Amino acid sequence: MLRYSNVWVGSLIAFIASGCTLVIELIAGRIMAPYIGVSLYTWTSIIGVVLAGISLGNYVGGRIADRRATPTTLGLLFIVSGLATLFILFATQLLANGTLPRTIPLVPRIVLYTTIIFFLPSFLLGTISPVVVKLTLNDLNQTGNVVGRIYAFSTAGSIVGTFLTGFVLVEMMGTRAIVWSVGILLIFMGLVIGQFWRGLARQMTGAMVVAGLGGFLWQYGGHFQAPCLKETSYYCIKVIDQELPEGIPVKALVLDHLIHSYNSVEDPTVLGYGYERIYAEITTYVAEKKPALRALFVGGGGYTFPRYLEAVYPQSQIDVVEIDPWVTEISHLYLGLRRDTRIRTFNQDARLFFIERQPEK
Repeated sequence: MLRYSNVWVGSLIAFIASGCTLVIELIAGRIMAPYIGVSLYTWTSIIGVVLAGISLGNYVGGRIADRRATPTTLGLLFIVSGLATLFILFATQLLANGTLPRTIPLVPRIVLYTTIIFFLPSFLLGTISPVVVKLTLNDLNQTGNVVGRIYAFSTAGSIVGTFLTGFVLVEMMGTRAIVWSVGILLIFMGLVIGQFWRGLARQMTGAMVVAGLGGFLWQYGGHFQAPCLKETSYYCIKVIDQELPEGIPVKALVLDHLIHSYNSVEDPTVLGYGYERIYAEITTYVAEKKPALRALFVGGGGYTFPRYLEAVYPQSQIDVVEIDPWVTEISHLYLGLRRDTRIRTFNQDARLFFIERQPEK
């Protein structure tokens, strides 16, 4: 049996709740990217909305703690937080289907979308810490020690959630699997903390939660997929079939919500953008005097122009600096970039690439 008066138990509970909160905050940026992009406006809205939810949740949680601080209450808060986390999937689907309004100006629209999708789970998770403190605090003479330790562990959970999500989980699992995992973890925590195997009423509540969650997973487990061919630490990558005005079929590379290139898999000399054709004319002029060209591309995109140079000027030396290895891999798999290409790719930040290659003074 869990002893909620034990400060270490309370600290662990706060650690997990805060970790889940920061996981949700970190994946918010990746979830929103395919629909509104990633910008200062996006992250300002996410941070502001999540902090507003936590703040209001702390206030409401304090009032709940003063009125009904019991393990059952704490368990229910975890369960509804888990359900609200799963609601992120529904709300995001509404955004993807165009159900949410798109006619309002950009900044208010970003704030509105972020609030609809992420405020509720942030608010509910914010109610947990005050209840944990109230259950743990038995001696007013130990108030500072108990509150300080719980909030220290809570902050540590936020740090772990941040690092784990940003460095590991997004690329390993994808945002939708993370949402499922966090929601199920919170619901499981709620069932354990609330001891929903004790007493008929709690047994029935627990059974309904488990049955409902199982049915939900069975019915909708595969419905909420990210609109990406591959989710990476940098982009939501998609490849779609399109046709140029000349009637030539091409593959379009989409990173988040923007098209970055058009590629003809069969013919690397097809150039979809006007500026690429200007580049080609300038290259022709330069190559008349210097056929062994040397070219460096900052950002690979779909490797459209590097493939053009490789095909038209076989003596050229072509280097690409592309920060996301998966952009390169998708180009190999879907956009016609050969595995035996002469194009050299450096998967790193272009600024670091140039800094590391500065000549010694």
